[in-house]
Amino acid sequence: MPRTKAAPPAQPTDGIADAEADGARGASVDEIADRILTAIWEHRLPPGTKLVEEKLGGVFGVSRTKVRLAFAKLAHEGVLTVHPNRGTFVSSPSVAEARQVLHSRHLLEPALVHDLAGVIGAPGVRALRETTRQEAQARDSNDRRAIIRLSGEFHCKLAEMTGNQYLGKYMRELCSLTCLIIALYDAPGVPSCPHHEHDDIVDALEAGDGERAARLMREHLGHVESTLRLELPAEEKVDLEAVFAAV
Repeated sequence: MPRTKAAPPAQPTDGIADAEADGARGASVDEIADRILTAIWEHRLPPGTKLVEEKLGGVFGVSRTKVRLAFAKLAHEGVLTVHPNRGTFVSSPSVAEARQVLHSRHLLEPALVHDLAGVIGAPGVRALRETTRQEAQARDSNDRRAIIRLSGEFHCKLAEMTGNQYLGKYMRELCSLTCLIIALYDAPGVPSCPHHEHDDIVDALEAGDGERAARLMREHLGHVESTLRLELPAEEKVDLEAVFAAV
């Protein structure tokens, strides 16, 4: 009896094939997501910006499939928003959402540095000092984009140093959303928080003084919030009758 010829193996779908082909070339999904996130942190991608898969695929030298996966990762973190039939946009947190983000940080970060004060070692202190040194350089050159990015990195490093992966992930999301909030609600003419506050927190951590570190963090977050105009509505309603009645 003749042997039945085996069926050829199933071919991957176009999307999977694209993703597999990308494995040998171009940026990885994580690298794409990190570069988009850095652009957001540095305010090079303002809230509401539409991101086009095809264009970014060309920028990063990958298929749209890999860009779409990066978009999905950042959308899960709340940094990007997907609107059906419209596309993917850099998120624009409402005033209510901004307050929730800041409230979360007030609850989390003082407790975080309180516990970190007892366990941070010399290498951790040196890493934080290096970040504050770079931040001071950015302030001297009035590089606002770098200041915002480095400030976010400082807070993320604090969370990472706890060794708690969930705290690190959550802090990254909160810092990313805070960057968007600053871009939307920063009050013009209001000075940013004093430049020495991060150094003061590191001093308290190095001294093992958890109570002081927590107090300084609460004050620091309060100063950040004081530079925002969160009393204003995110979207002002326009009275069309009033607008055109004056014409």
